[in-house]
Amino acid sequence: MRALLLLISFALAANAAEWTISTFAGDGVKGGGGDGGPATAAQTDNPFGVVRGPDGAIWFCEYTGQRIRRVARDGTISTIAGTGAKGYSGDGGPALQAAFNLPHELRFDASGDLYIVDMTNHTVRKIDMKTKIITTIAGNGKPGYSGDGGPAKDAQLKQPHSIQFGPGGDLYVCDIGNNVIRRIDMKTGLISTFAGTGKPGVTPDGAPIAGTPLKGPRSLDFDKQGNLWLATREGNQVFKFDLKAGKIHHIAGTGAKGFTGNGGPAREATLSGPKGIAIDAGGNVWLADCESHSIRMINMKTGNLELIAGLNQKGDGPDGDPLQCKMARPHGIFCDADGTVFIGDSEAHRVRLLRRK
Repeated sequence: MRALLLLISFALAANAAEWTISTFAGDGVKGGGGDGGPATAAQTDNPFGVVRGPDGAIWFCEYTGQRIRRVARDGTISTIAGTGAKGYSGDGGPALQAAFNLPHELRFDASGDLYIVDMTNHTVRKIDMKTKIITTIAGNGKPGYSGDGGPAKDAQLKQPHSIQFGPGGDLYVCDIGNNVIRRIDMKTGLISTFAGTGKPGVTPDGAPIAGTPLKGPRSLDFDKQGNLWLATREGNQVFKFDLKAGKIHHIAGTGAKGFTGNGGPAREATLSGPKGIAIDAGGNVWLADCESHSIRMINMKTGNLELIAGLNQKGDGPDGDPLQCKMARPHGIFCDADGTVFIGDSEAHRVRLLRRK
């Protein structure tokens, strides 16, 4: 046992040596100031979802800041949407004059338009990037579970969290309050339930997608093969949905909440409220393991879960060694094409990045 622990410790140390962490946006002070200046000198307010836009800039949403912000290639930050006030208004007008209620994640479609999960407005909203006009494309603003088979804008969602476009262009929504994943056909605008039964439950390995319960479907992404990957918050697990075979495969997490198993088989590890998932170019699965204040990665070549950043202690750590950098309930995570990993380090009020040395 001692030899095994030494091997795991060595593996973690070796892996950590490959990466460095730094601040990309935010000075660690909660706020909304700094537009027009360097992103690293600006104030941010609970950054969650982060993504690179088709313009080459990095975009992120501020959960309690009620804004969407953009960092240009020259490092300058600006606000793209949201007044900073909490509410539900602005549809049909300029995105800068709109009000949000805890925006959670954002994604771009193939045409370059921006989609935002407006969580406690129970909606998904769209910004036409040519006109900068905002509209609601899913959810009627009231919490519930209705509307399947009809227009998405007339349906009810309940605290949607994560969204992502699938290989066919449809939009998938983690409707976590209903314990389901919804799918919006972007050609017809119709909504349906893709996975989940509406009630939380155990998700067996190898189960069919249809009719199998989920437990807190929180965050999703797609790999190059078109498989959907899901992190469950209350379930503390990671699953791969094989869309061609119609099957669900258990990849990580025993289902118990914890911070064990780093360096060992991912299926035998414990997770602690994973709230962000992203797939890198090599097919590895990255997790913002929120309640352990860490970033963990499933190495798909070995099947092991690796600790990349964080100490399982809440804080605001320094740049440099990722295993010496405390974080504070990270939510968002995005794997860039060049291997850089962006993190919405939410309560540290920073967007951080991991880069190989």
